[in-house]
Amino acid sequence: MARAGLTAERVTIAGAELADEVGLDQVTMSQLARRLGVRDASLYTHVRGLEDLRGRIALLAADEKTIRIAEATSGRAGKDALVAFANAWREYAHEHPGRYTATQTPIQIDPELAAKATGPRRAVELTYGMLRGYGLAEPDLTDAVRLLRSTFHGFVALEAAGGFANERSPQHSWIRALDALHTLLEHWPPSREGDSS
Repeated sequence: MARAGLTAERVTIAGAELADEVGLDQVTMSQLARRLGVRDASLYTHVRGLEDLRGRIALLAADEKTIRIAEATSGRAGKDALVAFANAWREYAHEHPGRYTATQTPIQIDPELAAKATGPRRAVELTYGMLRGYGLAEPDLTDAVRLLRSTFHGFVALEAAGGFANERSPQHSWIRALDALHTLLEHWPPSREGDSS
C-alpha cells in the first residue's frame, strides 16, 4: 500500500532535489525511497521505474526553466532579450545541475505525460520568438536555435566541470560570448543555394 500523501508529483520533486545534490546519473530508486522514508516498492505505485522518474524530472525541469526564461525575456527584444534569455538559462543550470542535465539528455518519456507537458513546447516557442526579433526565418531560425543551444549548453557544461582554468573570469567570457552572438545574429550570413532542408 502506498504511503499516505505520496504522489507522482512528490516523488518527482524529491527525485529532482536528489538529482541536484548527487547528479542525475547517480539517482537510484533505493536512494529516493530512503529519502522519502518508504520501501522501494512503494515508489512503483507512482512511477514505473528509474527511466520514468528521469523523464518526469526532465519535464519538471523544462517547465521550471521555461518559466524562468519567459519571465526574464518578457517585454524585451534584440540584445536585451538574448542576454536575459541566456542569463536565465545559465542561472538555472547553476542552481539545479541535476534537473538541468535531465533537460539535455535524451530520455524515454511516457507519450501521454509528454503530450500534457507545456515546458518543452513553450521553450521552443520562446527561442524562436526571440530569434524572429533578429529578422530570421527558416531555415536560418533552426540553425540559429542550434547555435544558441550549443553555445549556452557548452559553456555551462564546461563551467560546471571546471573546464575554464584561465585566470580570466568565466563571467567576462560569458558577456563577450553574448556580445559576439548578438553581432552574429544581426549579421546572419545569407543561406547558400539549395540550403532549404
